[in-house]
Amino acid sequence: MPTKTVQIPTADGRADAFAACPDSGERHPGVLLYMDAFGLRPELEKKARELAEHGYYVLVPNVYYRHGPAPVAELPEHIGEENRSAVFAQLMPLIEAHTTERVLSDADAFLRFLTAQPEVGDGPVGLVGYCLGAVLAMRTAAAHPDKVAAVAGFHPGALVTDAPDSPHRLVPRLTAQVHLGLAEGDLTPEGISELNQALDAAGVDYTTETYPGAIHGFTMSDTGAFDPSALQRHWDRLLPLFGRTLTSS
Repeated sequence: MPTKTVQIPTADGRADAFAACPDSGERHPGVLLYMDAFGLRPELEKKARELAEHGYYVLVPNVYYRHGPAPVAELPEHIGEENRSAVFAQLMPLIEAHTTERVLSDADAFLRFLTAQPEVGDGPVGLVGYCLGAVLAMRTAAAHPDKVAAVAGFHPGALVTDAPDSPHRLVPRLTAQVHLGLAEGDLTPEGISELNQALDAAGVDYTTETYPGAIHGFTMSDTGAFDPSALQRHWDRLLPLFGRTLTSS
């Protein structure tokens, strides 16, 4: 399967990214995969390759590119309770610097690059995000309803907050179908209810689901949160979502 590192022009420089696509010579639906807080690394490249095997051109940008090429932080091979605090000490300044203004500026650049690739078809694109990336995916889908047909978020970050631009307040702008796969404790019951009410009121075609027994980070095999059965459930939700919403025509 063809894979490569690409450079995405943005308003603040060039963002390095990983790209994977089927080796068929045909055009395929585009998918923008937003990284979790730990950043672009082999674990996410593996997910991109697996998704590409199902017929998609998958682009995984280094969201932290303003601070350097991936890997921006020094990550252990396995992120567990014994080193998680030290890892987040490196990452929190990067996360806090990634303002909504930067998210939206990057979303414009990422989608423009993705849809311009010769391997990508003319149809709508899909978004998938993990942890922090689920928030970025929802913001991107709300900002580009004409381009995004599907958005999925797994063990999401702060989707419901008191901020005026909280992601749950943006859902009236969505035209995409949505799946949100939650770990236990990702959102309070009140937060889930508020999110679902907002999606219902906006008429969004969506599912929200709490994955039983899963903890935050359950899709990531390089962390102590990894849960193989929850990862498979994630694929069982993501692939049909993209299958029914994305075309290469």
